[in-house]
Amino acid sequence: MGGPPDGGKGAPSRAGTVQERRLHPVTPLRRAWAPFALLVGWAVHDPNGTQQRLSELTAATLLAGSAAVVLGGAAYGFLSWWFTHFAVTDTELRIRTGLFFRRTAHIRLDRLQAVDVTRPLLARIVGVAKLKLDVVGADKKDELAFLGEREAAELRAELLARAAGFAPEQAREVGEAPVRGLLHVQPRMLAVSLLLTGAPWVMLLAAVVVPAFLWFVTHSVWTVLATALPMLGGAFASSGGRFITEYDWTVGESPDGLRIDHGLLDKAHETVPPGRVQTVHVVQPLLWRRHGWVRVELDVAGSSNSVLVPVAPREEAEAVIGRILPGVRVPDEGALVRPPARAAWCVPLWWKGYGIAVTDAVFAARHGLLKRRLSLVPHAKVQSVRLSQGPWERYKDLADVRVHTGANKTVTARLRPAAEATALLQSQADRSRTGRREARPDRWMA
Repeated sequence: MGGPPDGGKGAPSRAGTVQERRLHPVTPLRRAWAPFALLVGWAVHDPNGTQQRLSELTAATLLAGSAAVVLGGAAYGFLSWWFTHFAVTDTELRIRTGLFFRRTAHIRLDRLQAVDVTRPLLARIVGVAKLKLDVVGADKKDELAFLGEREAAELRAELLARAAGFAPEQAREVGEAPVRGLLHVQPRMLAVSLLLTGAPWVMLLAAVVVPAFLWFVTHSVWTVLATALPMLGGAFASSGGRFITEYDWTVGESPDGLRIDHGLLDKAHETVPPGRVQTVHVVQPLLWRRHGWVRVELDVAGSSNSVLVPVAPREEAEAVIGRILPGVRVPDEGALVRPPARAAWCVPLWWKGYGIAVTDAVFAARHGLLKRRLSLVPHAKVQSVRLSQGPWERYKDLADVRVHTGANKTVTARLRPAAEATALLQSQADRSRTGRREARPDRWMA
C-alpha cells in the first residue's frame, strides 16, 4: 500500500501486512465546529435568556469562555482525526472511527458499486477531496473525508479496480480508467431550462402572497419572516441551487461505468455502474416540449445517484440512455397506448397523461399531463408484478399493473382494460424470468 497521507502516520494492523492510514491533517477543521454548533443551538433555543445571561458576564469572563470554546473545538477536531484510520485489505476497506464510541466499518470490495469524489469549495482551496462509497445493501454512503486530491484519485482507482476483480498488485497498476465523452450540458441551456420550470415561480409567488396575507392578518414581523424565508429558500433551491449543483454537467463512458462530473462551487465526480440501474425516467415539463428537451433520472439499487442528464435535447439524451441500457430504444409518443375513454370516469382529464408500451427489452409506463414522466424498467430488473383494482375501477372494468424493482421502487401502468392487465401480468412475469437468465453480469471492466 501507499504511505500515509500528507503528514499522517501509518500504524501496522494486527495482521502485520496491512498498513492503516490517517486522513489528511486538515481534517480536524471539519469537526472543530461541533462545540460552536451546540452553543448556537442553545442560544437560538432561548434568545431572550441568552441575551440576559451574556449581559451579566464581565469582559474577562467572556474572553475566557470564548478561549475555552475555541480550545475545546480544536481538541475535539484533533482527537476525532487522531482516532480515525482506514486500511485496504485483500477483501475489504476497513474504516475505524469514534472518539468516545468506537465504530469499525467493514466494506467488502466485491459489494462496492461506486466511489464518488466530491470537492467542496473550501476543500478545493486547501487541495483536499472527499470519497463517498456506495455499497450494495447499505442505506447511506460511507465516506473518507478528507484526503489529498492525488491520494483520493489513486485510492478511488484502486478500489474500483479491486471491485472489478483485479488482484491487489494489478489494481495498483490499473490506475484511472479511460473516459470517452458522451454529453456536456451548456450553462445557457441549463439556465433557460430552470427558468422554464414551473416550481420555482410557484414558490416565489407563494413567498410574496402568503407573507403579505399573514402581515395583513397578524402584523407580526416574526410570523412573516418565519413563513417567507423557507419559501424563498425553497424557490432558490429549485432554481439557483440546482444551477450551482448541475453547472458544467458532463457525462462520460468508461469501463467502470458512466462518469458524471458537475458543480460550480462544490465539484463532484460520480460513477453510475450500468448493471445496477433499475429504472430510467425520462422527464419533460410542459414548457420544455417546444425545445424538445428532457431530463433523465435514475433509480440505482443501493445508490443515491439519481440524475443522469439534467437537461438535453431528446436525441442526445436517448443516446446516453442507450449506453446505460444497451439495446434499449425509448418508445416515442406514437408507440404509447393510452387508457380507454371510460378511464375518464376514474381520473377525469388526467387519464390522457397515462400510457404504456412493452418492448422486448423494457416495460415502459408514462404518467403526467403537464409534466410527462416516462419510466423504463428493463425486464431483468423486475422483481415482482402485481395487479390492483379499486371498486370504481372494477365497475369500469379497469385495473392497474404495478412492477417492483430492486431499488424498492414501483412503476405503474394505470387504467388498463382488465383483460389486458391480466394478460400483461402473466406476460411480464415470463419476460422478467427470461430477462434475468439472459442478463449480463453486474461486474465492472468486463
